[in-house]
Amino acid sequence: MNPYEIRKLFPILNQEVNGHQLVYLDSAATSQKPASVIETIEEYYRGYNSNVHRGVHTLGTKATDAYEGAREKVRKFINAASTEEIIFTKGTTASLNMVARSYGGANLSAGDEIVISYMEHHSNIIPWQQIAKQTGATLKYLPLKEDGTISLDDVRATITDSTKIVSIMQVSNVLGVINPVKEIAEIAHEHGAVMVVDGAQSTPHLKVDVRDLDCDFFAFSSHKMVGPTGIGVLYGKKELLENMEPVEFGGEMIDFVGLQDSTWKELPWKFEGGTPIIAGAIGLGAAIDFLEEIGMENIEAHEHKLTAYAMKKMSAVEGLTIFGPVDPEKRAGVITFNLDEVHPHDVATVLDAEGIAVRAGHHCAQPLMKWLNVSSTARASFYLYNTEEDVDKLVDGLVKTKEYFSNVF
Repeated sequence: MNPYEIRKLFPILNQEVNGHQLVYLDSAATSQKPASVIETIEEYYRGYNSNVHRGVHTLGTKATDAYEGAREKVRKFINAASTEEIIFTKGTTASLNMVARSYGGANLSAGDEIVISYMEHHSNIIPWQQIAKQTGATLKYLPLKEDGTISLDDVRATITDSTKIVSIMQVSNVLGVINPVKEIAEIAHEHGAVMVVDGAQSTPHLKVDVRDLDCDFFAFSSHKMVGPTGIGVLYGKKELLENMEPVEFGGEMIDFVGLQDSTWKELPWKFEGGTPIIAGAIGLGAAIDFLEEIGMENIEAHEHKLTAYAMKKMSAVEGLTIFGPVDPEKRAGVITFNLDEVHPHDVATVLDAEGIAVRAGHHCAQPLMKWLNVSSTARASFYLYNTEEDVDKLVDGLVKTKEYFSNVF
């Protein structure tokens, strides 16, 4: 794949910021969108905007076909067994909350355990904190090795027969670590626990096969994988979803409504109350088309090569600390770092003046920041449209940042 040619397909990247060609290194927060996705969403609103499922007129039929067609694209993309296992949500956060509230609320009680890790995003911590408080369950944390990776020996030591739910991110949004979720799922299942995977940072970058992982639930967002914001997916094994209660009630998800009681539609619609995110789902379908045309294997190989190049170049900057494993084989396209004596927000501000977009802060991972013994960090994240030239500009910008603040102080 040629990232320079791919870059041309993203209108927003063909601009200058502060007098410099934009270098966008914040795809872990949200990715940019190719013209094909933007045009697909515009086509829906211009040509066949209508509600789905309820109408028999031409526009409604076309919208329903596109909406449900997107569900099939998602099913195929992650290799789920059936579209009944694909629930459209607002995003990864909503998906994880749904699992915690519906499955966790019904299956946890005092004495039960929920296991997560110190590296989790707040979206995979707070829902479990809340359901633990409500049910009396105990929230346990997997320890991390010195380089931020998870040891399977520690997994075996932490998960017990009292563990009912294990919820781990496949790729860390801070450390870039690729976690062994398939092996963790196997250990969880040996103890009768269900395995939940936060796939927000993995689905855009790696080939995901939920049946190979044998996870029970898998959550991800469209906006990190060149699709629109406001739409995400919860995958769940059919037998688990069938026994779960909806968490939102209203139109669309019902079968029959009486004066005192109601019944629900079959999967997947019983979890999609109200008018669904129609344009978002259609846009997500277009994003999947785009990614599959390039090839997830090609995207992964490109990012791996680019990350290895960036690790080497950035490691040569004096006073720069990179968090997470040194070995690029153990990480995805995320590099979180700090520059000695310079606050991460100042680093990001100076880089922005050079047209380089990076993220600074705690990255919705405050427990991990505490574990790293820092209050915040800067983060560069790469995607299919980034190049070695982008990395070189980042490194040059970091050197300028260091020089600027050494002169100021």
